[in-house]
Amino acid sequence: MIYNIPFYTVIALILIGLYAILFKRNLIKIAIGVTILESGVNLFLITLGYRKGGVAPIYTNLPPSIEVPEGMVMPVPQALTLTSIVIGVAVLALILSLAIMIYRHYGTLDSRKVRRLKE
Repeated sequence: MIYNIPFYTVIALILIGLYAILFKRNLIKIAIGVTILESGVNLFLITLGYRKGGVAPIYTNLPPSIEVPEGMVMPVPQALTLTSIVIGVAVLALILSLAIMIYRHYGTLDSRKVRRLKE
């Protein structure tokens, strides 16, 4: 039961992020929802690569092998998470810059009002 806590946290973060994306009207709140959703996915990737009592795969004397030796954590989820964090920062910067441009052009951050004010 206690080993499932990270998975429950992943589910909670993804649901909170989806709620913010689907039901909030403010563009900044939608951006926050995207970030929370991304955090849930990152936590899921890290949880998949976790191995109890595992050590980091930083051995230089090991022969190259396809399979991860016993007692070592898998490095692929960690690498995917680092890549996801970098991509997430870029996406968040793009979303926020678009929100600033929309606010300057329309004078509001409400997505319903922006849809009605098409020019």
